[in-house]
Amino acid sequence: MPDHADLIVIGGGIVGLATADRWTHRDPTRRVIVLEKEPDVARHQTGRNSGVIHSGLYYKPGSLKARTCRRGKAMLEAFCQEHRVPWERCGKVVVALDQREGERLDALAQRGLANGVECRPIDRTELRRLEPHVAGVRGLHVPETGIVDYVAVCRKLAERIENAGGEVRTRARAAKIVRTNTGAEVELATGERLHATQIVNCAGLHADRVARLASDEPQASIVPFRGEYFELKPDARGLCKNLIYPVPDPAFPFLGVHFTRMVERDEYGPKVECGPNAVLAFAREGYTNRDIDLDDLAETLGSASFWRLALRHWRTGAGEMWRSFSKPAFVRALQRLMPDVRAEHLEPAPAGVRAQALAPGGRLLDDFSITADADGRVVHVVNAPSPAATASLAIAEMIADVLDGRSTPRA
Repeated sequence: MPDHADLIVIGGGIVGLATADRWTHRDPTRRVIVLEKEPDVARHQTGRNSGVIHSGLYYKPGSLKARTCRRGKAMLEAFCQEHRVPWERCGKVVVALDQREGERLDALAQRGLANGVECRPIDRTELRRLEPHVAGVRGLHVPETGIVDYVAVCRKLAERIENAGGEVRTRARAAKIVRTNTGAEVELATGERLHATQIVNCAGLHADRVARLASDEPQASIVPFRGEYFELKPDARGLCKNLIYPVPDPAFPFLGVHFTRMVERDEYGPKVECGPNAVLAFAREGYTNRDIDLDDLAETLGSASFWRLALRHWRTGAGEMWRSFSKPAFVRALQRLMPDVRAEHLEPAPAGVRAQALAPGGRLLDDFSITADADGRVVHVVNAPSPAATASLAIAEMIADVLDGRSTPRA
C-alpha cells in the first residue's frame, strides 16, 4: 500500500512550503507531505531572487498580484518578526531620468496609491539626499519596501511543517500523477508511490510539466528567463544606500536593472546586487549561458507562442542578450541610474531564472493564475512570478481556501 497523506504539495519553494504550513496549521490532525526534487528547499526561484519585500507599487489595482502582495507583505513581516528571520523595511526610490519617464512615474505613483502603498513624489534635491550617487530629474520614494532572507523564511516554514507532524521530503521528484476514487497517487522517480486526498502543484519552473503528469493541460507554458546580476565590491558599496529602481517599461514584464541592498552581510557590511537583465535561458534551470538542456530548448523554440512573443519584443530582447555577453554594455545600463559605477566596481553574482507563463498567442500572463479540477483534488499554481515571494503567505491562504472548499480558484 502506498504511504498516505491528506495533502501532497509538489515543490519546496516558498509558495509550496507556505501552502503546506497554512493548510496543516488550520487543522493539525491533517497530514501533509512536501515533495522537493532538490537536496534542500528554496534552491531555484525562491533562493535566487534579490530578496525584496515588494510594496505592491507596480500591479494593476484589484488584481491578484496587488491584493495578495499587500496582504502577503504584512503577513510576511509579522512572520519574520515572530520567528526572528532577518528582514528590514529600508525603502526604495524609483528614478525618472527625463521628462518622459517623469510622466510614467506619475502614473506609477497613482497606481501605488490606488493599491494602498505608502509612496510620495520627490524632487531631485531629495532624491540625491536619499541616494547621493543616483542620476535622475526626480523620483518616487517608497519607504515601506523591504528586504529579507527568503531562504531563511523557507527553512522556518519547513521546520513548522515538520513540528506539526508533516514531512518535507527532499530528493523526491514526482514522475507520475494518477487520480483515484479517493484522491490521487503520486509516483516518485524512485518508484515509491504516495497517495493523497488532495494535491497542490507548486513546481515553479516545472509547473506546466507537473500539470501534464496529472493529465491536465495547463493554460500556459513556462518559458525560462535568466536574470543575471553583478555585486558591488566592498569598496564601492557606499554608492548605494538602499534600493534604487528605474521607471519600468509598461510594455515589458521586467523591472529593469536596479541596485538592491541585501539583508546578507559580510565583514564589510551589507552586500549590494546590481541587475538583473532578462534573457532567454537555454534550460529551465540554466543559470549561466553555458547551461543548455536540449529538450528544454527544443520545447521553447518549438512553441509558436514563444515566437510571437519574440517577434513582438525582438529589439528589447536583443539588447538584453547583448548585456548578457558584454559587461561594458551591462555597466552602461547601470550607469544610467548611477553614473559613478565602474566596471572595476563589479564582480559576478549568482543568477536566477524566472518561470514566465506564456499563454497561446504569445501573451505573457501578467497576473497570478491558480486552477483546480472540478472536485478540488488537484490544484495547479500555473503562474506565480514576482511578487510571489512577498505574497506567498497570502497566496497560501487562498490555496488553502480552495482546498477546503471555501473559495474557487483564480486564473
